[in-house]
Amino acid sequence: MGHVYKSNYWRRMFKKAVLILGGNKGDRNALLTSAVQAVSELGEVTAKSKVYETEAWGGVAKGPFLNQIVEISTSHSPLEVLAAIQQIEIDLGRQREEHWGDRTMDIDIIYFGGLVIETSELKIPHPYLADRKFVLVPLTEILPGFAHPVSGKNSNQMLEECEDKSKVKAVKE
Repeated sequence: MGHVYKSNYWRRMFKKAVLILGGNKGDRNALLTSAVQAVSELGEVTAKSKVYETEAWGGVAKGPFLNQIVEISTSHSPLEVLAAIQQIEIDLGRQREEHWGDRTMDIDIIYFGGLVIETSELKIPHPYLADRKFVLVPLTEILPGFAHPVSGKNSNQMLEECEDKSKVKAVKE
């Protein structure tokens, strides 16, 4: 017989993971759709931004990216989510040839609840999120008031202060 949990207890078992998904190689729309579907297997999708076409960031990749922020409610640990999203990237043709280079799919953990993690394999919150307009624009769309657990600044404040001048344009709902 399965366990019956009171709703408050059950909710504590789940964390909200905020992920940025994007790529600039292949059929970008189809790959992004497949990535969102695969991520949804890690937990319930509780929020999704619009899809944005963005200029490449970091000076290495050549073509524009399609990016989207997805928030999921998951019972998986941060390391389990990391392993799963790395497998999703591989399944969608990701080859790690060049740091910040062109890729079919890249999925990063932006936030994981209010956790702060700094290990050699995982840093949460994402260390560059406040510097990247392609993260902040969709993040502000779905979580405008969410406070960064280290700086205390919310998404709106970080976007206002961001010095990244790259173009970020919504392409579909």
